[in-house]
Amino acid sequence: MPIFNTKLTDYVFPIVMAFCFLSLMAQVKIDLAWHELDIPVTGQSLAVLLVGYVLGRKRGVMAILLYLLLGILGAPVFAKGASGWLVLTKGSGGFLYGFVAGAWVAGWFGDRGLGRHFLQGLLAMTLGTAVIIAFGLLHLTVLYGFEKALEYGFYPFLPGALVKIILGAGLLWLWHRLGFYSGPKEQIKRDL
Repeated sequence: MPIFNTKLTDYVFPIVMAFCFLSLMAQVKIDLAWHELDIPVTGQSLAVLLVGYVLGRKRGVMAILLYLLLGILGAPVFAKGASGWLVLTKGSGGFLYGFVAGAWVAGWFGDRGLGRHFLQGLLAMTLGTAVIIAFGLLHLTVLYGFEKALEYGFYPFLPGALVKIILGAGLLWLWHRLGFYSGPKEQIKRDL
């Protein structure tokens, strides 16, 4: 009899570790001064896409949902230690919703091992980021109108997003070069 349950080590443990990683990366931030506002550029979106890629679509999305659920329930895991249901109704709410879809997109690439080449990783990170930004802009448009959404939710974040896309692609490439990726996750797909 194995010491550790396979379900625990293969499914639960990586999801919990991903939650911890996401929570920590959300606290890594640079405040950009933009039109008298401090807009936090955090490590959240980078972490979301890396988690999605590494864990795959299903476990990656489960990790993001756990992160959002615990944040909604009061764990101070969002940017600047924020938490609670109201965070989802404010300006950053759409980006948080977009994390689920962005992780799924990155996980699609991860499930296929598309990231072993830098350009594949760049595509995975770019599409995942685009999905997150689209959700964020849609939410901001509903709250403030399209022009304000672009002014406060797109333009100030674009340089940081580009840096995170390139950094993420490099990390995916490195993940493969170091031999951590072991091929398609057929066994995990069958069990979930």
